[in-house]
Amino acid sequence: MEFAFTPEQLMIEETAARFLAQTCDSHAVRRAMDSVEGYDPQVWQRIGEELYWPALMIPETFGGLGLGFVELAILLEQSGRHLLGSPFFATAALATPALMLSSNPAVQADWLGAIAAGATRATLAFASGPGWDADSVQAVATPDASGYRLNGTYAQVLDGAQAQLLIVAARLPASTGEHGISLFALPAETPGIKRTALPTLDQTRRLARIELHDVQLDSCHLLVEVGQGWPLLRDTLHIGAIALAAEQTGGAQQSLDLTLAYIAERQQFGRAIASFQAIKHRCADMMLALECARSATYYAACVAQERLAPEGEPQVAAALGDAAATAQIHASEAFFHCAAESIQLHGGVGFTWEYDPHLYFKRARASEQLFGHPTLHRERLAARIFGEQP
Repeated sequence: MEFAFTPEQLMIEETAARFLAQTCDSHAVRRAMDSVEGYDPQVWQRIGEELYWPALMIPETFGGLGLGFVELAILLEQSGRHLLGSPFFATAALATPALMLSSNPAVQADWLGAIAAGATRATLAFASGPGWDADSVQAVATPDASGYRLNGTYAQVLDGAQAQLLIVAARLPASTGEHGISLFALPAETPGIKRTALPTLDQTRRLARIELHDVQLDSCHLLVEVGQGWPLLRDTLHIGAIALAAEQTGGAQQSLDLTLAYIAERQQFGRAIASFQAIKHRCADMMLALECARSATYYAACVAQERLAPEGEPQVAAALGDAAATAQIHASEAFFHCAAESIQLHGGVGFTWEYDPHLYFKRARASEQLFGHPTLHRERLAARIFGEQP
């Protein structure tokens, strides 16, 4: 299969690159890191109200642009390249796919339009501890006379302190594994919710701990039938992993570009160090890892687009999981390799605060843990290949 961007997709890429180069340079990234919110509210407003990025995948019936996941991956690659700090990833790559896959039209009508208009920041909260499988869902939804009472803690929720909409996973009492998991959409200001911002290695991305204390909800907040939420959550996490791979690919590209610019200027023994054969070999290895990551990511983006299409079939889920694992293996390792090599090839200044490679190194290290380490994805992919799991 030959894959190439359409003229419209190239225009989206060019527009995003130009906008982020103007609004999200190194100085802007550092200002956002020092702010309380972790992002520039004016840039976020322009992203939502002028560029309509959150509306990209949302169907036109809800006020969106009705485009696909490949277009979103293009935006995420550029945002990763510029270390964009904003609620865009959590809103567009986690909350929006969950809502689009929901079987509750009322929930979709309530929230997809607000997200498309750029008026709502959203995120997904599901894990109470390490891991991102069904066992990591430990919050409990107890049925009562008025609906459900939610209790539990979610660790390390992306943009959890800034979100206005929370999509949370909770399981029915006494249920285990993939059974009994439900998904609820609720305003972040619902009584009983406590949100605590967490210190992070990657200062360009904010995390929070969310606690639910007897949060009262009724069935109108459910995304799917009660206890039937694991397939939707699983596919949403796979889509989020593919979106992260696109972002990581952009970070790897920028790490390489920063390195090429530096070694072209750095002089040693009377000539630029870029002319040394050993340096060329290391840059070639970076380029090879990057191109493998990009190919795996855009193949996975095509699979995700097929799953999110209105006529998409649930049978795509198996291919989606394999594609997400492959993309994460290549993108996580490529980003970390390129960021680490960038620091090495910058020499003594590579990890100083004044230079940018350390920002990409921190983002790379934090990102490879976000949806599972590459080792975990290799194990799962191998298990499927050898028939050890369905």
